[in-house]
Amino acid sequence: MLEPLTPTEWAAVRLSLQVSLWATFLSLPLGILTAWALARRRFWGREVLNALVHMPLILPPVVTGYLLLITFGRKGPAGAFLEQTFGLILAFRWTGAVLAAAVMAFPLMVRAIRLGFEAVDPKLEQAAATLGAAPFLVFLTVTLPLILPGLIAGSILAFAKAMGEFGATITFVANIPGQTQTMPTAIYALLQVPGENPAAFRLVLISIIVACAALVASELLARAVQRRIAGR
Repeated sequence: MLEPLTPTEWAAVRLSLQVSLWATFLSLPLGILTAWALARRRFWGREVLNALVHMPLILPPVVTGYLLLITFGRKGPAGAFLEQTFGLILAFRWTGAVLAAAVMAFPLMVRAIRLGFEAVDPKLEQAAATLGAAPFLVFLTVTLPLILPGLIAGSILAFAKAMGEFGATITFVANIPGQTQTMPTAIYALLQVPGENPAAFRLVLISIIVACAALVASELLARAVQRRIAGR
């Protein structure tokens, strides 16, 4: 029989959920904009942008974490600016874990939303525009409802990816219990201690449950939205 989670383990679970939710929420506007640009616009540097978006999927996560550290660390150019201007410190803080999770999950979010944009017939948007609707109104009333399945799928996939992020997180914000220790880093720490396999297994089980729940929710929500759109 599994024992209850310890306070340290609960802290790791709560921090993982907090980091994943913030990473998904904060990256969603940029994800929509990037997916729209890649799906609907042809511009110089488009392939470069596409490569940069997908780079975290190709690079080892530790490399991504190192790049974040030298860029957003307290002595890095972006990190020093954020600290001096806004008092925001990312390295070795839970806020940095949010950034690392968002960067690693961003490609999955953009890909799902981009597929949603590409599935929408541009003639529907053009028809709304010919009736006098402003571009932003066309996006809100026509495009956004039609891409909603992809938007939901991308958001939940990003959330699930953020929940499982390890390499970039441990490199950028370390593994400080109660401060930056998420479920994956907590599992790693427990596996280094003899006799802590049961505790690691409890967190592994919770990770599996959360990931499966996210995937099931993504599928159910996407189907519900598709049925609602088809019924119009």
